[in-house]
Amino acid sequence: MNAIAHPGVVAVIIAAKNARSTIARAVRSALAEIAVGEVVVVDDGSTDDTAAVARAADDGSGRLQVLHLPRNLGPAAARNRAIRASTAPYLTVLDADDYWLPGRLACLLAEMKDHDFVADDLFRVCEGHEEESSKPLIGDGMSLPRNLTLAEFALGNVSRRGRSRQELGFLKPLIRRSFLQGQHLAYDETLRLGEDFVLYAQALARGARFRIIPACGYIAVERQQSISGSHGAAELAALAKACRTLACEPGLTPKDRAALAAHRRHVRFKLHFHRVLQVRRRRGMAPAVVAMVADPLGAAYVLSEAIAARLQRMHEKRSIAQAVY
Repeated sequence: MNAIAHPGVVAVIIAAKNARSTIARAVRSALAEIAVGEVVVVDDGSTDDTAAVARAADDGSGRLQVLHLPRNLGPAAARNRAIRASTAPYLTVLDADDYWLPGRLACLLAEMKDHDFVADDLFRVCEGHEEESSKPLIGDGMSLPRNLTLAEFALGNVSRRGRSRQELGFLKPLIRRSFLQGQHLAYDETLRLGEDFVLYAQALARGARFRIIPACGYIAVERQQSISGSHGAAELAALAKACRTLACEPGLTPKDRAALAAHRRHVRFKLHFHRVLQVRRRRGMAPAVVAMVADPLGAAYVLSEAIAARLQRMHEKRSIAQAVY
């Protein structure tokens, strides 16, 4: 049967921490979709009134459920809790900062067919400037629509100099629940960074049919204080460990292994960069240089990041000076 003809087939999973300023918008955009049967908000140890604001956004249809975790466990644990509390045959994640444009879900369901994951390119906007022009995550960087391979996915999460970040792990696909259940897959609760990447990579390694289509209306609001924008060495170390585990998935092709190895190196270099910064803040420049050269390959990454940051600061100063003049 055509899923679109039957409302209530999708569970929307929203993990929220101190999101009182954005959670109502996210909830309302999800409830506006006829195919949504459940919206499960998990208040992940908030110290504000996120849960109350989420409940106030209810439309009275009986589809909203707001759960509370007494302490913050991270987005992976909160999402797993929401998935266990829902029953719809399809599920999808909506970040508490973000929202959907009307009709997005119908587009994803129309593409689902025999796929296990269907994701659309998303639009990125800056907080406070949501009405201005948005930027796609993928854009011209990949021909869409397409069925994604594990190797493409892994390499799509490796940052490259001279382009804005295009991590495919940022995508928020519609997921067939039966696939996750059949493969005993859930979010890795040891992670507070990259939990989406790891879940999608595991699914692809186990044969998931993952389709990406052009943007349908997921609006990702970029905020300076977001979790993904404020990670440190501890979060990267946990992700590096999870990435090593991915290499143990059975049935990987040589191309898959090479792509996963490239991604592991990328995470390792980022971890090295953050550790060098920690040494510099705590002990000064000379010890930081010693820490940097301890990993020669990582040292090249640290230097390139430092140079890029300095050039960016110089560009910003020139822009300000020109504006004042």
